[in-house]
Amino acid sequence: MKKTEKMQEALFYEKQKNDLVKCLLCPWFCELKPGQTGSCKVRENVEGTLVTHVYNKVAALSTDPIEKKPLYHFYPGKNILSIGEVGCNLHCNFCQNHHISQCLATEFYGFHSVTSEQIVNRALSVRNNIGIAYTYNEPFTFYEFMSDIAQLSLENGLRNVVVSNGYINPEPLSRILPYIDAFNIDLKAFDNNFYKKQTKGKLKPVKETLKKIAGSASHLEITNLVITSLNDDESAFEKMVKWIAAELGPEVPLHLSRYFPQYRSTLPPTPQKTLNNLFSIASQHLQYVYLGNVNEGKKSSTFCSSCGTLLIERNGYQTKIISADFDGRCPKCGAPANIVMG
Repeated sequence: MKKTEKMQEALFYEKQKNDLVKCLLCPWFCELKPGQTGSCKVRENVEGTLVTHVYNKVAALSTDPIEKKPLYHFYPGKNILSIGEVGCNLHCNFCQNHHISQCLATEFYGFHSVTSEQIVNRALSVRNNIGIAYTYNEPFTFYEFMSDIAQLSLENGLRNVVVSNGYINPEPLSRILPYIDAFNIDLKAFDNNFYKKQTKGKLKPVKETLKKIAGSASHLEITNLVITSLNDDESAFEKMVKWIAAELGPEVPLHLSRYFPQYRSTLPPTPQKTLNNLFSIASQHLQYVYLGNVNEGKKSSTFCSSCGTLLIERNGYQTKIISADFDGRCPKCGAPANIVMG
C-alpha cells in the first residue's frame, strides 16, 4: 500500500535497515518488512514507516450501561459512550467478537469516519453519560486514536475506560495510564500453556499489566471467561484468585463470565454448577465476586464485605443503588466498598 496524506504514523516502533520496522507496542515485538502487517492486523509497514489503519474512524459506536463493560464498582447505574475498531493482538479460539477483532483493518468495510473532537462532543451530549469506553475489540491496537480521544475527553471533564486483554508493553501502558480512569482486564487463565495454545500469547505480560494498573490511581476490575475443560480446574483457579488477592488486592472485583461457543471453539456452554463452585472458591479470597452471562441476581449484586448489607442490586443491566445517599461506604457499618461514585 502506498503512503497517502490520510495515513497516521504509529507510535512505539523502531526503524531498522532495509526499511524494516520493529513494533514496540505489545509483547509480540513484530518485525515487519514493507507491506507486512503486525499480529494485531492494523499496524502496517508502509515503505519503512509503521502506520496505523485505525485512526479517525470507528467500527462500532454505541451507548452502553457501564455494567456492560463489565464495571460494577465504577459509577454504577451510569451510561458510557463505547467505541471500538477492528483488530486484536491475541488470537483466541473462543473469541466473542471475532467478526471485528480477527480481521485485517484494510479488508474491513464497516468503518465510519470520525474525529476525536466529534466523539467527545457526542459523549458530552449523551444523557447520564460519564465518558468514553474503549472496548469491543482490543483498545491498545488503536492506541494512537485512543490516546488523542482520552486526553481531549479528560479536558472536557469526562471519564475514560479501557476494556482490554492486558497484552501491552510497560512503556506504552505507562504513557497512557494518567488518562485512563478505569480498566477491566481479561485474565483468561492462570496457565501459560493455556495462553500459548488458546490465545497464541503469554501469561506473564498480562500479569505485569495488572500489577502496574493496580499500583496506579486507575480503578481496576478483572474478567475471567470460564471455559469448560480449558480453564475451569479448581486448584488452578484458586491459585489465580490467591494471586489476585496478594498482588493486586482482595478488594479488586472479579467477574466470572459464562462461556458460550464462539468462533473456532465448539465446547459446550459452561455449566452453572461450575460457575457456582468457582464463585465459592473466589469468595474465600476476594471481597467482590460476580457472575456474568447468567440470570443470577444475587451473585451479580454488591454486598458489604464487612457486614453483608446489600449495597447495589442488579438484574441484568438494571442497577438499583439501595441507599439514596450512598457514597461508596456501607450505610450500616461504614466500611468502604471500593466503589467510585458520581
